[in-house]
Amino acid sequence: MNESRLEQLFKFLEDDPNDPFTLYAIATEYRSADQEKARSYYEKLLTEHENYVGTYYHAAKLYEEMGQNDIAEQTYKKGMKISRQEGNLHAFSELQQAYNKMMGLDYEDD
Repeated sequence: MNESRLEQLFKFLEDDPNDPFTLYAIATEYRSADQEKARSYYEKLLTEHENYVGTYYHAAKLYEEMGQNDIAEQTYKKGMKISRQEGNLHAFSELQQAYNKMMGLDYEDD
């Protein structure tokens, strides 16, 4: 976790508390060092910025890592729905692959 980058991000957040990219960047900074803090920022994004498609993959992966596969499954499914609505086929494909892998539906050779 990069403290100076985090400080900078919190300054950006002060300037624009509703910027989804800043919230996403903060969650990403916390990802490896403090999963609970990362989770709280991802959940804020999922609640307040549900069309911010980039959140779903990373939030679902975090839920998986935390052993919360039910929530991960719901998050992948909602992300696939939103990314389809937004016309973001790249995000949809990534979400679908991760979901299939989690569910044991990944038949491709890695």
